[in-house]
Amino acid sequence: MASSFSSSDSLYDFVVKDGNGVKGLMDSGLSKVPQRYIQPEEERIKIVGTRKHNVSPIDLSKLKGPNHKKVVDEIVRSVETLGFFQVVNHGVPLELLESLKDSAHKFFSLSAEEKCLFSPGVSPSTKVKYGTSFVPDKEKALEWKDYISMGYTNDEDALQYWPNQCKEVALDYLKLSSKMVRKIVEILIENLGVKLEESRIEGLLGTKLVNMNYYPPCPNPELTVGIGRHSDTGITVLLQDHIGGLYVKLDKDDNNNNHGGWFEIPPIPGVLVIIIGDIFQILSNGKYKSVEHRVRTSTESRVSIALFNSPKPTEKIGPVEELVKKDGVAYYREVLFQDYINNYFTHAHYGKNSLDFAKST
Repeated sequence: MASSFSSSDSLYDFVVKDGNGVKGLMDSGLSKVPQRYIQPEEERIKIVGTRKHNVSPIDLSKLKGPNHKKVVDEIVRSVETLGFFQVVNHGVPLELLESLKDSAHKFFSLSAEEKCLFSPGVSPSTKVKYGTSFVPDKEKALEWKDYISMGYTNDEDALQYWPNQCKEVALDYLKLSSKMVRKIVEILIENLGVKLEESRIEGLLGTKLVNMNYYPPCPNPELTVGIGRHSDTGITVLLQDHIGGLYVKLDKDDNNNNHGGWFEIPPIPGVLVIIIGDIFQILSNGKYKSVEHRVRTSTESRVSIALFNSPKPTEKIGPVEELVKKDGVAYYREVLFQDYINNYFTHAHYGKNSLDFAKST
């Protein structure tokens, strides 16, 4: 079948429109990466010479006890300087994390016909979407990734509409991780020296989405990306598998020398990565930073599972008023989160361009 793609359009139809995904492409007997997936030289991820970010994970269990302030300081410092950190003793059992990865592999092992039951326009819920790449119709080079995205409204809907292979374990992951995210957000808000109403905090975390990402084996990983460089929206809880592949862009290295650039985040068993998104850079008037990150491919199949915590579409997002008074300037304008999201999903991944949408003119 691999030789039957007479054009870039026929390949696109097979992968995107017909729902076969990148996995279907590889299952067809492909031996080299098609032109449609070859990234420009400047977007490729070079493994040779890559620096690794090996800072120890933050132990969240120590938030209770005499080391509370030390842990809070570690979280705040990471969000102010890096835009991400890793956590251990986070309240999500190791067995659940392993089950989560297994269930992702089970789902993506289904036939194209079975997975396509969750394609847009066919899926039993608008909250559940099976797809490939990010916004394929906007991308010059496609991402080497398939995914199932599961939006949360309530437990009943999740158990009814999410795929059977992963619904229960994904729901457990969402619930336990959400408790951790709530703690982190409370810490970040308190550190800004402001108080937000309960309804405001709920609004900031009102949209929850579990994404299972599948990266099929790639014959030429050096030519492709799993996910292009971008920043997220709210707060992301990310589980890597043992293969890894996450890279973050830092302004400085671990010793605060001016040697920034791309760093690999090696996977650690039982550890979750917390990624800070644009919303918290906007709310803090630039005090906190969202982190630009991307994902490489591999000659092995791999999965990652992300819980995205974002505002409700109706939330207005802008710098906290007290901070603007203190800083004397608003670096970002107030935007309706729905407008921010509409902009976010009409562009291919390209750095932190999503944040530019909210910058003051």
